[in-house]
Amino acid sequence: MTVVAGGASAARPQLIRAMNEQVLLEHIRRSGPVSRTELAQLSGLSKPTVSAALTTIERSGLVHTTGQRTGVPGPAARLYEVRPEAGFVLGLDVGREFLRGAIADLAGNIRCRLNVRTKAGDAMARIQELSDLAGTLAAEAGIRTEQLTQTVLGSPGVYDARLDALTLTGRLSGWDSPATLAALRDRFGAALMIENDVDAAALAERVHGHGRDVDSFAFVSVGTGIGMGLVLDGKLRHGSHGVAGEIGYLPFTEGSGSDTRDARKRGGFDASASAAAVVRAARRAGVRGASSAEKVFAAAARGDVVAAAVVAEEALLVAKAVCTVITVVDPDLVVLGGGIGQAPGFLEAVVDQLRLMAPVLPDVKASVLGTDTVVAGCIAAGLDRAWRDLVGRISAPAL
Repeated sequence: MTVVAGGASAARPQLIRAMNEQVLLEHIRRSGPVSRTELAQLSGLSKPTVSAALTTIERSGLVHTTGQRTGVPGPAARLYEVRPEAGFVLGLDVGREFLRGAIADLAGNIRCRLNVRTKAGDAMARIQELSDLAGTLAAEAGIRTEQLTQTVLGSPGVYDARLDALTLTGRLSGWDSPATLAALRDRFGAALMIENDVDAAALAERVHGHGRDVDSFAFVSVGTGIGMGLVLDGKLRHGSHGVAGEIGYLPFTEGSGSDTRDARKRGGFDASASAAAVVRAARRAGVRGASSAEKVFAAAARGDVVAAAVVAEEALLVAKAVCTVITVVDPDLVVLGGGIGQAPGFLEAVVDQLRLMAPVLPDVKASVLGTDTVVAGCIAAGLDRAWRDLVGRISAPAL
């Protein structure tokens, strides 16, 4: 017993030092460039403790000095910031028509980005295209793929960690096969993170969009598919099975564009309010040239009364889904995204319906982020994971 107690006593100072280093590293990441004095103020640690910890942190290669702060009383202060080349993150977005990707350094600077149209006819071909895209991005960033610290794939469907399986992948044929997951890990490594594409878009909204200013919000994407990313208390919520936000499965099937076959495959709300449902509703109503949801909205904007009725019905359906979210989680904000969610005038139509049905009306805004939203969210998730892993390696005490 004496030996164990002595070992624990010896390990305690190492643990305290490691905790101090982690605290300072996080402050440097969030607030850098920052001086030793500022780090002492931010952390509450003494200046000698900060100086000792910074010596170890600099040796780790995660941070470096970046000039001095002048123009203030006293000696010029050395400033510390994250060393960008300490790690690299690859974010990929897999869609039916396009593959998108970007590489960022550990400081969050985008080194390169690229969008390509996919020609793949099956899952394995799509994985090869993703691998080729990653290689091209790495070459443009001037790094080897082996230097990638973390890769995050934004994908339709959900990853169920308990089953170690991709499910509910919708329109990507074969993407839910166990062979697909195995092949992705073979190409990108066992540490590959797979994030639902709408959840990734919500992360981007939290970092770069309207979600920066609130603790809790719902990002509702309405377009080719329908989904939601839910951020509560600053954290993205996946749920026990990974299906939090799969609002495409809400049992709303009353829309005139609903399709029972689609409902069985992808959920009642998806079959009633996705872009394909808008097109079906417009064609059934006799709207000419209704080959896409975009054209239906354009016809409504030109004054086509029938097309306008289809758009109004779509706004009502989306408002019902948003009302459901409001009554369950009561978020500070609802952000509409996707091709339909961001269509001109659609936000106002949804809000008009919400005023009639919702018990409270939170802020409702249309996303201002573009087509690279999923990639941006993947980069954000990858940076958080890469940072935790790198910090854990350099500051783990030897017990």
